[in-house]
Amino acid sequence: QVQLVESGGGLVQAGGSLRLSCTASADIFSFHSMDWYRQAPGMQRDLVASLTIGGTTIYADVVKGRFIISRDNAKNTVYLQMDDQKPEDTAVYYCHADGYGADYWGQGTQVTVSS
Repeated sequence: QVQLVESGGGLVQAGGSLRLSCTASADIFSFHSMDWYRQAPGMQRDLVASLTIGGTTIYADVVKGRFIISRDNAKNTVYLQMDDQKPEDTAVYYCHADGYGADYWGQGTQVTVSS
């Protein structure tokens, strides 16, 4: 069973930065993509950023220009660098791996942005 372990969440002021990490228990190149989702209270879980095995990135419109997804292959780790954060970025952030039909999720990490 693949495990994804997230870290790096916390409290930050508006305009500040955080970097989330997600370390997989398997080779990240065994997945079609690795992604970050977020879910605010009472809201659905939405895609924030995606990084495919080929290096293609996709970002939600609301984070374009502020967030960057990247990976360290040797560490089987994917990162989400979040800059110029806004209060509306407050949510639980989840790491996801698309295992060609199998979905793997991390436990989530809370990000709170104060105004």
